[in-house]
Amino acid sequence: MKIILAPDKYKGNMTSPEICSIIRKAILEEIPDAEVIMLPMADGGEGTVDAVVSACNGKIHKIKAAGPLGRAVEGELGIYNHGKSAVLEMSSVSGLALLRNDELNPLEANTYGTGELIRAALDLGVEEITIGIGGSATVDGGMGMAAALGCRFLDRNGMELPLKPQALKTLDRIDMSGMDPRLAQVRIRVACDVTNPLLGPNGSATVYGPQKGATPAMVGELEECLKKLAEVWLKQGILDSVEQPGDGAAGGLGAGLRAFCKATPTSGAKLVMGMLELEKYLPGTDLLITGEGCTDSQTDSGKLCGEIAAVCHASGIPVMLLSGALKGDLTGFSKTFDFAFSISSGAHATVAEAIKAGKDDLYFTARNLARLLKGA
Repeated sequence: MKIILAPDKYKGNMTSPEICSIIRKAILEEIPDAEVIMLPMADGGEGTVDAVVSACNGKIHKIKAAGPLGRAVEGELGIYNHGKSAVLEMSSVSGLALLRNDELNPLEANTYGTGELIRAALDLGVEEITIGIGGSATVDGGMGMAAALGCRFLDRNGMELPLKPQALKTLDRIDMSGMDPRLAQVRIRVACDVTNPLLGPNGSATVYGPQKGATPAMVGELEECLKKLAEVWLKQGILDSVEQPGDGAAGGLGAGLRAFCKATPTSGAKLVMGMLELEKYLPGTDLLITGEGCTDSQTDSGKLCGEIAAVCHASGIPVMLLSGALKGDLTGFSKTFDFAFSISSGAHATVAEAIKAGKDDLYFTARNLARLLKGA
């Protein structure tokens, strides 16, 4: 029996490589001669570096960089494909989780550290960089990231602006002459499943600003700042539009990566599936097991587990969902997956208790399911 394990992380609980190891151990306890292939997955957000490095036998480099408010943090850069490819998560240096609640201020936070991670990848001589842009604390349109790579933001007097989003209100010109020339030799892909444009009622400031600590007044100010940045991009011919799906992701970093790095945005789920060559492992597979911390009824709307199921079903391979929790209209799960289970025993009074017992619950559920497979 050939079984592929391709889960996402259980956010706040287990990484995807950890989940694979637990399920594999449970299966082999019951079916010792099973061929179990571990392909830890991610969707371009948190856990992407771990998943890609684990599946591709890569190496993680720890990089000192500036956090969202300038405080030094340690980010991660995954190197694989014989040193030719790099993968990074902007959230590791510019993410919301790096700040306390009383520090959240998207008028001050910037993405300079993300630019430092990109520069570190260039220093290692890579030929392509994949950037996951989920979980940001910033709404700076990639201003900080670009500055770390040599870009200058100038007012009408030719004075350089401070690297704060609120300074963009006085932006007159962008000088890209000092941008790192190595960017032109590297392919950069952006893993993102957010489709918001940069501006407007569905734009970055309006939709995501409040999650990053923006008050209603700050949302309006951030919108003005991004609008000014967009005007300069368009006036200088750096971009021809800021309405491409994903431009509003990560506080406008989606548009910023297109503008400053000529990056190509793509579905995070599909991109990671391609990077890990999921389809290469499918021939002869009897079952694929996927899962995540919590799966809701929207999972077939471009989310990772649903995308994995679609690829498998196209090849006639049954898919089992094994998640921390199942929420929403449960009838929808039977349309997307052949089997769907929650690992929660129902004995936990709080989410914290469920997380604490997560590994034991996963092992218990996986081993019971393996017994069913053995008897099938």
